[in-house]
Amino acid sequence: MKNLLVLLVTILLGSIEINAQKIDDISFISPYNDGVAAIKKDNQWAFINTEGKIVVDYRDDLVITNFEDYDYPVFNSGRCLIEEVKDGISYYGYIDKEGNTIIQPQYLNATNFENGLAIILELHKNILGKNDVLDKKMIDYSYTESAINPNGKIVHFLSEKPTHITLSKDFIKSPPEIKSKFISETLVAQKNGNRTWSIKTL
Repeated sequence: MKNLLVLLVTILLGSIEINAQKIDDISFISPYNDGVAAIKKDNQWAFINTEGKIVVDYRDDLVITNFEDYDYPVFNSGRCLIEEVKDGISYYGYIDKEGNTIIQPQYLNATNFENGLAIILELHKNILGKNDVLDKKMIDYSYTESAINPNGKIVHFLSEKPTHITLSKDFIKSPPEIKSKFISETLVAQKNGNRTWSIKTL
């Protein structure tokens, strides 16, 4: 019985020590959004909950968003943007509040979630045929603009037609522009080539 009591006290003290977390040497703390705040240490970001506990550990793949005078990563609808560079090209996906990758980095560009939706540029790979001389497949790449839910399911197609793209770091110096933005829960504004806008109902 005495051994059991000692064991329970040891577990309890260990639990208290783990929960009493101190975070030092932070260079930036963002406002809370979606129940968590971003903190910066060196050149990496993490997220803490309202109790000050780190829920997403420090990492360097979180996408920074500009909010007035400050730049920091943000959660919305339980998702935060991440970036992965493959062959010199950036691809975007999302993590949850435990740091798990929920939507793999696959989009040529993406926005933060807003009211349960995010706008993404989905890449399409079209095999046109085969070059017998070079023994290589001839591939055409394009992308479309869509709105997805937090599970990555496309719920609205925003492009009227695919946009052709050369998938090379020599041609893609920065992510292609997203031409749509939410202006309400049911309306999207879309930029036209002549610097005007159209409004579309979702």
